[in-house]
Amino acid sequence: MRVFSIPLRTPFRGITVREGVLLQGPAGWGEWSPFLEYDASTARPWLAAAEEAAAGDWPEPLRNEVPVNVTVPACDPERAHEIVRAGGCATAKVKVAERGQTLADDQARLEAVRDALGPTGLVRIDANGGWDVDGAVRAITVLDRAAGGLEYVEQPVAAVEDLAVVRRRVEVRIAADESIRRADDPYLVRDLEAADIAVLKVQPLGGVRACLRIAEDIGLPVVVSSAVESSVGIAAGVALAAALPELPHACGLATVQLLTDDVAVEPLLPVGGMLPVRTPQVDAAALERLAAPADRVAHWEQRLADVKEQG
Repeated sequence: MRVFSIPLRTPFRGITVREGVLLQGPAGWGEWSPFLEYDASTARPWLAAAEEAAAGDWPEPLRNEVPVNVTVPACDPERAHEIVRAGGCATAKVKVAERGQTLADDQARLEAVRDALGPTGLVRIDANGGWDVDGAVRAITVLDRAAGGLEYVEQPVAAVEDLAVVRRRVEVRIAADESIRRADDPYLVRDLEAADIAVLKVQPLGGVRACLRIAEDIGLPVVVSSAVESSVGIAAGVALAAALPELPHACGLATVQLLTDDVAVEPLLPVGGMLPVRTPQVDAAALERLAAPADRVAHWEQRLADVKEQG
């Protein structure tokens, strides 16, 4: 068990440092990095995903590389432009509805992203459930225009019932993330016809094979996304994307770009908007360089004990 601490280039989800654990097993390393506010019950499937990776229990890939989007935090327009230009991807996912920001802030960010991508690039936005129904409908209309057309809107509202209402009131496609990975019933999205696209994240949903079962049962096109992991965690998302029968959209797996450093000898970074399907080799020097302080190691040891105690 090795605890890492990696600063972010730009604050993301309100954090400036990404912490997590690498667990070594018979086939290599797995990453366990539930966000700090998650309790033991929420963190349990994240551990199952790490153990699956460390055991080497991934399905055979159907492709050698996967298309990815560049991820743009809720930053100022100038920084957003820089991130997209440096990202080298034809699709951009832009965070919106950030607490303390306005719709005008989101609009300016999207205009900068469109300018950086050019007219043929795809723009998608992620609100993380930050709007109510009427606010979502109004914002989607404004931001669709600012972006020169949106590919889709991810989780505009929190409740799956509200998601279904928004989907029927706007022309832009709707993607469900939290309504799947944090719901008691991930299939309610399907049953209520609340989304056009399912966003799946390997760690929160318990591993690659668990995600494949959900993808098959939910019957929607899938976008595989990350939880802002190191290359070890991203490799699990790549393994899922590579094993899906169909992959119609770019995946949100290019988030190692958001970190200032990485634990791998060769980080999983996109080339020409694509990530290779491979298992990264962990860099022993990086583990030392990025080792968390003793108090943080103790914190993660206690979290791991709490999850294991729950069974």
